[in-house]
Amino acid sequence: MSYLKFDKNLMINLEQSLPKEMLRTNQSGAYHCTTIVGCNTRKQHGLLVIPVPELDDNNHVLLSTLDETVIQHGAPFNLGLHRYKGDTYSPNGHKYIREYDCERVPTTTYRVGGVILKKEKIFITHENRILIRYTLVDAHSATTLQFRPFLAFRNANDLCVENAVACRDYHEVSNGIATCMYNGYPMLYMQMNHKPRFVFDPHWYKNIEYIKDQERGIPYSEDLYVPGYFEVEIKKGEPLIFSAGIEEVNTRTLTKMYEDEIKPRTPRTSFYNCMKNSAKQFYITNKEGHYLLAGYPWFKIRARDEFIALPGCTLSVHHRQDFELIMDTAQRALYDWMRDGTLDKHLDGLDLPDIPLWAIWTVQRYAHDLNADAARERYGNLVKDLINFIVDGHHPNLKLDENGLLATDGTQRPVSWMNSTHPDGTPLIPRTGYLVEFNALWYNALRFATEELFAGREEEKEFVERCNEIADKCKPAFIETFMTDYGYLYDYVNGSYTDLSVRPNMIIAAAVDYSPLDRRQRKRVLDITTRELLTPKGLRTLSPNSYGYIPWYLGTPEERQTAYYAGSARPWLMDFYSKAYIRVFGLNSISFIERMMIGFEDEMKEGCIGSLSELYDGNPPFIGRGAVSFAPNVGGILRVLRTFKNLHIIDE
Repeated sequence: MSYLKFDKNLMINLEQSLPKEMLRTNQSGAYHCTTIVGCNTRKQHGLLVIPVPELDDNNHVLLSTLDETVIQHGAPFNLGLHRYKGDTYSPNGHKYIREYDCERVPTTTYRVGGVILKKEKIFITHENRILIRYTLVDAHSATTLQFRPFLAFRNANDLCVENAVACRDYHEVSNGIATCMYNGYPMLYMQMNHKPRFVFDPHWYKNIEYIKDQERGIPYSEDLYVPGYFEVEIKKGEPLIFSAGIEEVNTRTLTKMYEDEIKPRTPRTSFYNCMKNSAKQFYITNKEGHYLLAGYPWFKIRARDEFIALPGCTLSVHHRQDFELIMDTAQRALYDWMRDGTLDKHLDGLDLPDIPLWAIWTVQRYAHDLNADAARERYGNLVKDLINFIVDGHHPNLKLDENGLLATDGTQRPVSWMNSTHPDGTPLIPRTGYLVEFNALWYNALRFATEELFAGREEEKEFVERCNEIADKCKPAFIETFMTDYGYLYDYVNGSYTDLSVRPNMIIAAAVDYSPLDRRQRKRVLDITTRELLTPKGLRTLSPNSYGYIPWYLGTPEERQTAYYAGSARPWLMDFYSKAYIRVFGLNSISFIERMMIGFEDEMKEGCIGSLSELYDGNPPFIGRGAVSFAPNVGGILRVLRTFKNLHIIDE
């Protein structure tokens, strides 16, 4: 039985099926995302959504949906589904769905009278092309399929309205047509492995609504252009393949292309396999190098998220080569920035003050999953140069004080991962001065360099002594600065101001390999984190007992921005929480952490099936919100699962 299978009863109930989304990517920036019933509920949903670098650095929806119609004895049965103005759903094709299975590829089985039709979708790796295979499983008479492509040709964050500028021209290609609605866009080729008849019948379908955007308080209605329809007879047991891409394809190769693409896929038959598949979808390869996307459907490549997610999304699924490809690209970008301030055009936020600290933490994970020698050989110079860059005062927003702590200015621009802002761009949470996770990562970086990477190496003696001198001052200063009388750590300290909010950044200090806290102090931090921040979906960003707690990420864009770090839970912090818990309680803690994973496994059939959302409400029922699939969360949970594997707790 499939791990991700949904039956007819759920599929025909839109209240249950519409909140469930699916995602497939080509590992080069393009994706296909929609609900499991095929009804788009976000403006970013689409059958073929691709980057168009000639226009901008955003994704663009070329092909929004493809409506299929089964025709028998002259009677049409439309399998499509759209939401129109007035909360009207049409043409209600979901009522024909018998089951939906997402074990290897998204597979929908329809039953229309005596017709049983199976539809399977697959994205071609590193190519802007999606294939849909239709198989007539059973039919008692001649069957014809019609296909109506709904075209958008727009930025994924915009909406389309009927206009006279859109080009209606098309030309025939092998077993299909090619068309382009606007200048600057690539041609869209829609082809099949059997010759169809294309009927030019242009129409605008108006007032299609996206309920997720409506919930978010942003524009949610658009018009989509349908140039006509394809019509082709389908025979029992003979697959029909539809291809949509930006280059013409040899239609005789479509069957082999589909089979070759499906062979290496890991079936989603377990929690771990779902997470592994999800992790691989964040890999991005382009002309400039290899990256890790922060999330889908609207995030770009962000330096902090890449470093936090990278170990889990690569090393924890045995993809060492992918780690090295992505980290090597990041290493070049870091050196370019340290040399003359040049910023990588893809890796956003490289100049933020905590990026060097997270980069060193990422190298540390590589050293632990492999060995220190391999890490030193490949990334030792990077760690050394990043530390010296900070110590020598070259970072524009990191200052090393006499006490060994790092200070930063976060008054005008957010400097940490808690980066929500007012409309004018200033931070909602003005974390400035000494930040707790900055200095925990800093102390950890110094000790990692001296006790693992360069320990006993005579040629690095001066560097090691320099780092040890700073670390020896940093540790007591950290305790004196951040430890409260109540056992938890101040989130940030700026001069005489101490932020009393109970936030999860302190768990990082208790979890890093070289913690400035002793065991008793780590336990006190862990106890308060468990009592006030722990949920089945990760750690809250603010304690319910702290001022300003907002558990639900709902409302207008301004309200959601305010709520972003005011209590919603983040799964990626469970990696640090589990490490801290194991360090305090040893192997006795494994059963507790394992039980906490149940909440995340439950999410495999919720939200974006087989993945984890960007954030979760801080109060029950802990509903997923934000981006449908978020790399740091997937990477963090994979690292927890890897910990269990290393301790022989789970099987993959």
